[in-house]
Amino acid sequence: MNPVAKMLIIGGIVLVIIGLIWQVGGRFLNLGRLPGDIVVEKENFRFYFPVMTSIILSIVLSLLFYLFRFFR
Repeated sequence: MNPVAKMLIIGGIVLVIIGLIWQVGGRFLNLGRLPGDIVVEKENFRFYFPVMTSIILSIVLSLLFYLFRFFR
């Protein structure tokens, strides 16, 4: 099998699993509403930028990719 196709299939499966965990675990993990996330609410306007959530996800994904490359 083509390595690019294999990587895309694995990436898709990983994204589906992460989505399911996020959907089910959202009740227990408060990702998306952490201190440090920027929320601006006006009358007819709401702006939300998850700064801390992005940083935590970046760290977790970096560690996962490092471990993936380390054990490869």
